[in-house]
Amino acid sequence: MSSEHTEVLVVGGGQAGIAMSEHLTRGGVPHIVVERDRVAERWRSWRWDSLVANGPAWHDRFPGMEFDIHPDAFAGKEQVADYLAEYARRFGAPIRTGVEVTSVRRNDGRPGFQVETSDGTIEARFVVAATGPFQTPIIPAVVPEDAGIHQLHSSAYHRPDQLPEGGVLVVGAGSSGVQIADELRACGRTVFLAVGPHDRPPRSYRDRDFCYWLGVLGKWDAATPAAGAEHVTIAVSGANGGRTVDFRRLAEDGITLLGRAGAYADGTMAFAPDLAANIAAGDANYLGLLREADAYVARTGIDLPEEPEAHILGADPECVTDPILSLDLAAAGITSIVWAVGFGADYSWLDADTFDERGRPLHQRGVSREPGVYFLGLPWQSRRGSSFIWGVWHDAKYLADQIAIQRGYLAYDEAHVLTKTGA
Repeated sequence: MSSEHTEVLVVGGGQAGIAMSEHLTRGGVPHIVVERDRVAERWRSWRWDSLVANGPAWHDRFPGMEFDIHPDAFAGKEQVADYLAEYARRFGAPIRTGVEVTSVRRNDGRPGFQVETSDGTIEARFVVAATGPFQTPIIPAVVPEDAGIHQLHSSAYHRPDQLPEGGVLVVGAGSSGVQIADELRACGRTVFLAVGPHDRPPRSYRDRDFCYWLGVLGKWDAATPAAGAEHVTIAVSGANGGRTVDFRRLAEDGITLLGRAGAYADGTMAFAPDLAANIAAGDANYLGLLREADAYVARTGIDLPEEPEAHILGADPECVTDPILSLDLAAAGITSIVWAVGFGADYSWLDADTFDERGRPLHQRGVSREPGVYFLGLPWQSRRGSSFIWGVWHDAKYLADQIAIQRGYLAYDEAHVLTKTGA
């Protein structure tokens, strides 16, 4: 076991930790990155086998390196992980893998923190929690473990044959839930999909990806989600070459749509009567972006092909017009539930006065209210784009600048002490 000192300790060796390390390296700031698994491990083992990035390769990357695929293609999960590992290797990121942080405590009477790890103690002036948003998979305590239903979180799902024979209920209609449901349906499974509130942007429109439209329309820079939309998921997918998520098409292909999942009792699960409203709200989001894109084209005169058919929505399927409000899972042949409902935060290792009553970080653009502690990789950390690879890179640059500012104050204090003591 060792004991050492560093200026900055970055906890997490995924896209956030790598981006942070790059900016600290550029600034000449001594630092260490510790990762309890492999570099970019969440991309490798916490995603299903067929997953691809939600943004095209030309957009969802770090500025300093391109993917080795067509710019408009969507990188697979292993390609993303390999990209991140290679990016870190190119600038010599000081990443130590297989090292888990067990506690971070502020020093008494002097700046900095004592960090206990599985590989010894590290003294650090600053600590960056770059563990990202995918920390604790959420499986709601709805269906008892002894109910005879196989349950797993979307992060533990890898392929259809992993599930027992029978139908599957997928809960959650963000990008993960939609892609998993569609994959299971394509493999011949009977699939039910519980659809909650969501945004539904076009995958592409008028020969431009939705990432482009959010950029030129200034939507990536939105600082906070709209009121009431804090927990709204985004139904968008790069699967099958990238196509717009269309719940009506999913229903036509054989997936039964349901409203938000509710209580469970005696083998029956209830569903909210909100399916039509959720789909209508997603339609409004979709059509609104099309109209804004059309206005942008008219205003700028950019030469893009018209796409009037994109504005035409099909008729609602029967499962929407006559929704199922309760479902006997056994009678429906459902043997598995995949919970695609997101993740919770776990900062139990960080002893700092900068969390709310639910354990969520209190911060301003990643700068916590505990001096010397920073967060990176959070959704909406500074803007809507913070969750993307390119977004976390810009957030990391901001934090590196903030650390540089604080180092300047500490240097002044140290020089003042030396002057007073005559050392």
